[in-house]
This record gives sequence, C-alpha cells and structure tokens, in this order.
Amino acid sequence: MIKKIFAVISALTMVSISASPLALAAEKEKDYSHLKGTEINVYNWGEYIADGSDGIMDVNKEFEKEYGIKINYTTFDSNENMYNKLKGGGANYDIVIPSDYMIERMIDEDMLVKLNFDNIPNYVNIMDKYKNLYFDPNNEYSVPYNVGMVGLVYNTKMVDEVPDSWSIMWDEKYAGQILMFNNPRDAFGLAQALLGIDFNTDDTEQWHKAYDKLKEQKKVVKSYVMDDVFIKMEGGDAAIAAYYAGDCLCMIENNPDLAFVYPKEGTNIFVDSVCIPKSCQNKEAAELYINFLLREDVALANAEFLYYATPNQAVLDNPEYSLRDEKVLYPDEEDMPKTQYFHNLPPETLALMTSLWDNLKIEGSKDTGMYIGLISFATVCTAYGVFHFIRKKKREKMYY
Repeated sequence: MIKKIFAVISALTMVSISASPLALAAEKEKDYSHLKGTEINVYNWGEYIADGSDGIMDVNKEFEKEYGIKINYTTFDSNENMYNKLKGGGANYDIVIPSDYMIERMIDEDMLVKLNFDNIPNYVNIMDKYKNLYFDPNNEYSVPYNVGMVGLVYNTKMVDEVPDSWSIMWDEKYAGQILMFNNPRDAFGLAQALLGIDFNTDDTEQWHKAYDKLKEQKKVVKSYVMDDVFIKMEGGDAAIAAYYAGDCLCMIENNPDLAFVYPKEGTNIFVDSVCIPKSCQNKEAAELYINFLLREDVALANAEFLYYATPNQAVLDNPEYSLRDEKVLYPDEEDMPKTQYFHNLPPETLALMTSLWDNLKIEGSKDTGMYIGLISFATVCTAYGVFHFIRKKKREKMYY
C-alpha cells in the first residue's frame, strides 16, 4: 500500500519537477519519426520492467506511444536459457538484458554488436563506478540496467531464528520447505560461498566439492525455482529461498511475514545490462530504446517498481526516489557483505559445471525412472529403425 501511495504521488508530481542537470545534459534527442511503424523484439528477465501496476509508468507502452515503434516483448528466467535460445538461432532479438558474466561470454563468442553512443546521449546518467567493468572494459557493448546481490528471503512465521548463514539452506529442520535456484551458476555459487570456494575457480576438484554439497542439500529441497519463487514465498508455500535482493523486497511487500538477509559467508553481486545481439534487425530503434530506458523518468519508474539498486545518477539525485530499502539495496560499508562477481568460465569448466548440474538434477530424482525409461525407449526405437533400414536395403538388393 505504501508503494502504491508513493507511486501515485510520484506519477502526479513527476511532470512538474524540474529536470536534473544530468537529464538536461542528455536532452539531445534527434528526430526518429522515420522509425514510426517499425518494431523491435525485446528479451528480458521476467518481472523486470515497470508494467503499469501500482500507478507506475508502463515503460514499454510509453515507448510505443512516444515513438510509434511496436515492442514485441518476451521473457527468460535465467542467463543460461537466454544464451541457449540466442545461440540456437531460435529467434531474432533487438534487445537482450543479460548479467555481467554472460555478457562477457557473449562478447567472447561474437554474439553482440557494438553500440553507437551518439544515439544514447542519456548514457551520461550512468555513474562512473558502473563503467569500464570487467565484462565490458571499454564500454562498447552494454549499458547498465540494474545492480543487485543474492540473499536469503525467509518466512518469519516458519523459521525459528534469524538466519545469518547459507547453511540454513541445508538445515534438515526445514526439509521440504527450502527453494533452491534452478540454474547452475547461482546454485553452485551458494555452495561455493558456503565452502569458501572462489566462484570463478577452474579447479576441477573444487567444482566437485561444490557438487557434493549440492547433492547433500537435495534431500531437503522442496523444489528448484526461478520466477515461480514469487508465488511460493508470497503464498507461504515455502519457508526459505535464495534469490535476488530486489525481487525479495517485492516479495516482502506482498507478504509482510517475509524478511531478508545477506549471509555472512558472502554472495554474488551482479550488474544486468542492456545489449544488442547480432540477430538485431532494427539497431537504430534498439539504441533509441536503450536511451529511453536511461531517461530519468523512465529509470525512476523502473527503480521504484523493481526495487533494484539503480546505476542511474539522475534517479539517485531525484527527490521523488524514496522507495528504497537502503540497508538492502545500498548498504553502508559496515553492512556491505563480502561479494564476488561471476566471470565467464573457461570452456572446459563450463562443460564440467553443466555436466555436474545435469547429474544433480537427475540423480535421486523422483523423475529418474522417467529419464531412464525415455532413454531405454529411445534406444529401442533406434534399434528398431536400424533393423528395418537394413531389411529394406536387403530387399532393394534382392529386387534391383
């Protein structure tokens, strides 16, 4: 309710406040009328843009209204799923919003195009500390969108203590009430943090140790989740989950029994950024969309709606930006947890992680029998097909 009240006030007063110096400096937009009637395909995380709820701007509809460019908007639930779809050539996208380590990988594999910053004057709003980051050191391929860290969200009515460690995700006392990430990088990151292992190690033995830890955890996990964590935690269907801080704050707003902490062992910090993939069909409109996302009023709407830390200085300077849990989103130095970025892993390490993750999801699963059955069925079908192919060839020799 508080969020709704502030959102309405913000919407009513936003048009009357004077623009910040940064926003004024960025007002150099050229004529884009020739793009009217075109369209762009945007691929973003689920629940990751202001959509008009709670009286806050519907970002995509506002863009369409202002420029007459249609947005075809679809979502993904993990960096890996997004990468696989682009790598497989299943669809053409003009905009994607991956996380740092995946951007590094996509640059290495020549999957992104360089941006023309002449078309993105609002880039002036991005704080210097979010430029020249390791995954795009020359600021050529990406523009920061949101900043976050991973933490624990828990139900205070179902959890006896205030947790301070990732170890609660392994606690048998909460067996069947724990939700775990359904993607390998985040899941291994939790085990690595608990074991004191570098997130980016290329040591095979260390990855196997993390794998063993995840195997140990499996018996207490209720389910492996991504976007469905919202429904399960807000509805009281689970007691504990690891997830992204901004999303956890949204869950807490919808269920005040929930609370959030950063575990003492440390966590992953990430910067999600807007990029243009090689499959882009409308680059000029895509760069216009990026510039639009960086505009003060649009970035403010996203910051208020998503509860992620913003890399946009104009938003931080805006007196209307009051909907933030500073201890979670912008912790002081003494409250800042130990953090590590994920980096792109060497190919052999990526292959190992993927293999271990696949083993984890199948081993001991209720669905193991189904997997074995499917493999057996496929084997039988293949053998049957080979047998009939040979018989057919024999017949062809007999009659011809």
